[in-house]
Amino acid sequence: MRYRRMPIEAESPEEFGYDRIRCNLAESSVSDASLALLGTDLGDLLLQYGDHRGLPALREHIASDGPGLEADDILVTAGAAGALFLVATTLLQEGDHLVVVRPNYATNIETPRAIGAEIAFVDLAFEDGWRIDPDRLAAAVTDRTRLVSITVPHNPTGRGMDEPDLRAIVAACEARGVTLLVDETYREMRFGGPLPVAASLSERAISVSSLSKTYGLPGIRTGWVACRDRDLVERLLAAKEQVSITGSIVDETIALRARRMRDAWLPGILAGIEERLGVVRDWVAAEDLVEWVEPDGGVVCFPRIRGDVDVDTAAFHRILLDDHATIVGPGRWFERPDAYMRIGYGWPARERLVEGLVNVSAAIRKARR
Repeated sequence: MRYRRMPIEAESPEEFGYDRIRCNLAESSVSDASLALLGTDLGDLLLQYGDHRGLPALREHIASDGPGLEADDILVTAGAAGALFLVATTLLQEGDHLVVVRPNYATNIETPRAIGAEIAFVDLAFEDGWRIDPDRLAAAVTDRTRLVSITVPHNPTGRGMDEPDLRAIVAACEARGVTLLVDETYREMRFGGPLPVAASLSERAISVSSLSKTYGLPGIRTGWVACRDRDLVERLLAAKEQVSITGSIVDETIALRARRMRDAWLPGILAGIEERLGVVRDWVAAEDLVEWVEPDGGVVCFPRIRGDVDVDTAAFHRILLDDHATIVGPGRWFERPDAYMRIGYGWPARERLVEGLVNVSAAIRKARR
């Protein structure tokens, strides 16, 4: 495989150094949770190899999200990134054809690219509200297509889809005998309630998610694959065993505790997201140099500097970091021009979000030609 470092990782806040950043608007999750918040005592935990598929009770809890899913349909992975890697390397070989929506989270593109797969992009458009059109997606499928890959709600735009569109995409993939990968990392943060777990709708569908974004637990590296095709799950398990044998029993024990606290935790998380989204909405309404498509899920949005504003975008991002100690996700992280920026509004404290947005406005004006 032809690996290269992705810009989204090489230029991440942790790589720049958190000591250089006062207003971190680049994160794509809610604020990080502490172990103390979970109230988990691990003092008696035996640090043994765990179940290769993942902690059974954790898999049962994850399966309860989708009617018809069972614990054996779930494979626990090292975050959603680990799940996406296993799916790509299991299903794709060099020269295989897949369809991917773009812009997208970089791993959904870069791992197939490293394998040497042939990618047909369905490019989403600001002018279309970043909508994933089921007909356009289906039209991109050929007799050689092995995999269709979508993200709902979408990263970096925060846009989702309605249930009829999801079911139409599932049906199209079933009709063509193609596997559908749905990155559902933000599923529980969809405004108006979550869509069905795609894997519960069809044996052709693979759902991927994690605890990193909605629960602010990226440090435990716990995600999962859900799929009702047991033969495929067995192949994914074989791939996982080649990489790590099993997951961390510590991480999975913490993950189970977090899942069991979901009913108590999630309402407050969603209320905080709604309040922070209102801050960004007010900023966009008052800022005449920026435009956006308002997100309908997740904790990220993808505004852009207006096309009629002459700005040196490289200077904008440099000024934002060097002069204002503020960082956003530049468009290049998602193979878009740097006039676009991913703003994560769920991670920073409210006052840092407000300050950071003021800094974005100031940096745009400083970078005008």
